[in-house]
Amino acid sequence: MTTRTKTRDLAEDLHARIARGELLQAFDELYADDIVMQENLTEPVIGHEANRLREVAFLEGIAEVQSYDVHAIAVHEDVSFVESTFRFRDHAGDDVTMTQVARSRWRDGKIVEERFYHG
Repeated sequence: MTTRTKTRDLAEDLHARIARGELLQAFDELYADDIVMQENLTEPVIGHEANRLREVAFLEGIAEVQSYDVHAIAVHEDVSFVESTFRFRDHAGDDVTMTQVARSRWRDGKIVEERFYHG
């Protein structure tokens, strides 16, 4: 299996798990201890624990998930790019639509660096 094929399989698995509501389980299994994550141009957050806390806080803001759709996946060697739309209702009753591109760098089957681009 080529690096490109393995990276694509991992990216597809991650986003299928997110769509099934298994974000935290996937995070625990597919993100490296030294993960570096960044939203747009904000300061990167370093480490599995700090980034998991960010994911938990994000999920706590969601009252109801409406849908999670992947529109495109592209891969170059150990880097995947995934365009997706996440629709949910927050606790204030507002419907939220988030469309983003996630750029993930993989090493030994885990994400070591991830950056999200969204408006």
